[in-house]
Amino acid sequence: MDPKSFQVPIGKKIDLQKDYDPAFIPKDINKEQSVELLRSEIEKLTQLQDALYAHSSYGILLIFQAMDAAGKDSAIKNIMSGVNPQGCQVFSFKTPSEEELQHDYLWRYSRCLPERGRIGIFNRSYYEEVLIARIRPQILQNQHLPEELLLKGDQLWQQRFEDINHFEQYLTNNGIIILKFFLNISKDEQKQRFLKRIDTPKKNWKFSMSDVDERQQWNNYQTSYEDMFNHTSTDVAPWHIIPADRKWYTRLVIADIITQRLASLDLSYPKMTQTQQEALKIARDRLCSE
Repeated sequence: MDPKSFQVPIGKKIDLQKDYDPAFIPKDINKEQSVELLRSEIEKLTQLQDALYAHSSYGILLIFQAMDAAGKDSAIKNIMSGVNPQGCQVFSFKTPSEEELQHDYLWRYSRCLPERGRIGIFNRSYYEEVLIARIRPQILQNQHLPEELLLKGDQLWQQRFEDINHFEQYLTNNGIIILKFFLNISKDEQKQRFLKRIDTPKKNWKFSMSDVDERQQWNNYQTSYEDMFNHTSTDVAPWHIIPADRKWYTRLVIADIITQRLASLDLSYPKMTQTQQEALKIARDRLCSE
């Protein structure tokens, strides 16, 4: 599949409701086929990650954003199931600590960036700073910002969009490849998943009353997401909007985009110098002579 078909066009304003169907699936694929295709993508990712780790020049940052119950956790769990844990790090950013609040808003995220050779996953990310912080004013109040910044209104969000774009350009300039995914779930499907969490005892732990509270802000979140996409989908780090009403298709699309991007790096294993090859021969001879 073509990753560009899921990308937010750069410089063009989008409308989530009109331009993107959360229930979209192509006519030529079904769930059974998707399971087999995903297995193949996971095998590819396993091999590519091994080469990434050995090559040790690039880092990969995967960013996942979504409304609640869109399937971020299960997508990460399934897609990354074949990856060596030594080469993968997952971070879920909860309520910031007092130490974190005493720093700039990107500080706690920059501390968790992937090393070269590793895949870093942000399950929610610094984009929360232009999403929930925009919906819940108290979050901004807790950040100890100077009063003149708090009084800037919409200009504050425009500045943060610019900050993030510059930050991602900086990371790209330093060999960090950024792939950003928004799992686009419909309001009806979210409701059904919430009800399933309530009605299934072993899923009760996944449900929080705050999920219902946030759902009441659905339209405001959609507007904030659209504004975010329109300002932060760039050449170096475009947003991918993934249909999320069918988890099996969501996972396949994300896995395919990741493997295509990694394959495009044309990674290779380090080549041994003549001296290193001679040292290997000596080591082999010594082992064989025991």
